Amino acid sequence: MATKPPAPARGERYARFGLSPRLQHAVMLVSFTILGLTGLVQKYALSAVSVFIVRVWGGVENLRTTHHVAATVLMLVVIFHLADIGYKAFVLRTRLSMLPGFQDVKDAWTALSYNLGLGRTRPQMGRYSFEEKAEYWALIWGIFIMGLTGFMMWNPLSTVNVLPGEFIPAAKAAHGAEAILAVLAIIVWHMYAVHLKRFNRSMWTGQLTEQEMLHEHPLELADIKAGVAGEVPAPAAIRTRRMVYYPLAGVAAIVLLFAVYGFVRGEESAITTVPPQLATGPVYVPQTPTPVPPTPTPLPSPTAAATSQATAAAAAPVKWAEVAPIFAGRCGMCHGAALASSGLVLDTFEAAMRGGQDGPVIVEGDASGSPLIMIQSTGGHPGQLSADELAIISAWIEAGALER
Repeated sequence: MATKPPAPARGERYARFGLSPRLQHAVMLVSFTILGLTGLVQKYALSAVSVFIVRVWGGVENLRTTHHVAATVLMLVVIFHLADIGYKAFVLRTRLSMLPGFQDVKDAWTALSYNLGLGRTRPQMGRYSFEEKAEYWALIWGIFIMGLTGFMMWNPLSTVNVLPGEFIPAAKAAHGAEAILAVLAIIVWHMYAVHLKRFNRSMWTGQLTEQEMLHEHPLELADIKAGVAGEVPAPAAIRTRRMVYYPLAGVAAIVLLFAVYGFVRGEESAITTVPPQLATGPVYVPQTPTPVPPTPTPLPSPTAAATSQATAAAAAPVKWAEVAPIFAGRCGMCHGAALASSGLVLDTFEAAMRGGQDGPVIVEGDASGSPLIMIQSTGGHPGQLSADELAIISAWIEAGALER
C-alpha cells in the first residue's frame, strides 16, 4: 500500500530535487560549458580571442581532445539520466510530469496575454512550468542533433560508407549552428528565468521556500498540502519491481556504453606525425678518383637524337596539375577545406605546401624525408594511395614539388 509523505509545516522548505538530479545537473553544467568554449573557439578559429585561447590550451589538438572528453562525459550523463528516469517511472511509479500536454499550450497563451497586459492573472503551474518543459525538451533535441552530427565529423569514414560525402560538411554546419543556438538559449533564456528574474537555488540546495512554491508552482504546493503529491509505493512492491528493472537496465546500459565506445574509438582518420628519420652511415668518405683516358665522343646519329628527345620528354618533371586529382580522389574527404583533419588541407598547392598543425608534410626534393610519403609507405592509411599514385607523388616531390 502506498504511503503519503507528511506535508511540511507552514514556513518550512519543500523538497524540489533529490541528490541524483542535482549531480546530473552539475556534471552537465561543466561538460556543456567546456563543449561550448572549445567548440566555438574551433568554429571561429581566426578570431583573436580564439587564437589566444588555443595558445593557452597548448594547441588545437589539446583543444579537440578536451572537446571530445567533454562530449563523452555528456553522453555518459545521458545514459545515467535515462536509467534514472526508468527507475522513477517503473519502480517508484513517479508521474512523468515533464511530458508536454495541451495544458502547457494554454498556460503559454495565458502567460503571453498576462505579459502583454491582455490578461488579469498569471497561469497556475504544477510540478513543472511550460517554460521548464520547453527548455528540457530543447536540451534533449540539442543533444540528439549534436550527438548525430558530432559522430559524423568524428567518424567520417564510417559515415561515407552509408551516406554521401556531402553530409560531412552539412553535419559541420549543423553542429556549429546548433552550438550557437544552445549557448544563446542558456545565456538569454535560462540565465534570465533562473538567475535574474528570481534567483532559483533549488538545483543546488534541493529545496524551495513556501513563498517560492506559491509563486512558481502553486498547483504542486496545493497537492502537497492536500497530501496527494509524492506518494511512495509499498516497500514490497519496490523490491519486486527492482528485481525486474535492474537486469533490464543493466543490459541496456551495457549496450549504450558499447555504443559510446564505438563512437569514441570507431576510427582514426587523422594523419599521425612521423618523426624525421636520420640517415645512418659515414658522413664523409674521401675518394681518390682513378684517371680515365679520354675517349672520343661520337657524333649522335639522327636516330639517337630522336631517342634522346623522347627520353627527355618522358623525364619531364611532374607538376601539381598531375597530382592534384590524386589528392582530391584519395584525400579530399578528410583533408579537404571542409574537415581539414589535423589542420592539413590538400585542395590547393599553397595549402598542401603549408602542411598541417604539426608542420609541412612535403619536403621539396626529398620524397623519402616527406612525412606524407613516410605515412603512405607504411600502408593501411584510410586514404591509402596505390603504388602508381605513390610513385607519381614521389616523383613530383623529388622534382621539387613544382606548381607549374
